[in-house]
Amino acid sequence: MKKLLLLLAACGVGFTASAQQSVDGVRSSTDYAPSTSDSRNNGFGIKGGFNLADIRGGNRDTYEDALSNLKTYHAGLYAQFGLNDKVSIQPEILFSRKGYDDTQVPLGGGSTTTRETRLDYIQVPVLFVYNFLDNVSVHVGPQASLLVRVKDAGAEKSISSAGLHSLDYGVVGGLEARIGPARVGARYDLGLADIYKDSATAARVYKDVKNGVFQVYVGVGFTN
Repeated sequence: MKKLLLLLAACGVGFTASAQQSVDGVRSSTDYAPSTSDSRNNGFGIKGGFNLADIRGGNRDTYEDALSNLKTYHAGLYAQFGLNDKVSIQPEILFSRKGYDDTQVPLGGGSTTTRETRLDYIQVPVLFVYNFLDNVSVHVGPQASLLVRVKDAGAEKSISSAGLHSLDYGVVGGLEARIGPARVGARYDLGLADIYKDSATAARVYKDVKNGVFQVYVGVGFTN
């Protein structure tokens, strides 16, 4: 996956350089007839980047000193459908690794250990995109996620035995800038569903917690 992210970044730089050297220059999202869908906001592409994952919710503050961010990644595909020269709808399908690090302190004393919990999701956000500047846009919309893999303290576990909900939902919001076909963005993935089931043994500690992920990404787009 690290090789994939490096490839995405290299493609973005290469396409950007090509666009800047073209005779026509870099086209903006408003270089089209007003109120039409004949815009470079129509197309598809690939994207990937960095996740700074954590958990949030009612029980998060109780373990403030024990929990820390998990540094992971996401990658996937998107399509974009322009409604006019400034507004479009952008559905995506992403693989995104979330979770947290939990510092364990032995009851009898001794050195502390850190337990990493990885939660791998397939996510489908559907975003409203508005270009408030020629090449800068705001993205916001709902998201549904399916938990497909769990790894806790180095051991892979089933979703049911770990006491986790397989479905998650939330909202996503952020900003994106474009240079030619390349795009760079940042967003926050705000989970609204509890990660753990109330009846699960594992949920006695983290039963009222939700996902929260800050993301930065690069991508390459192709217009229709």
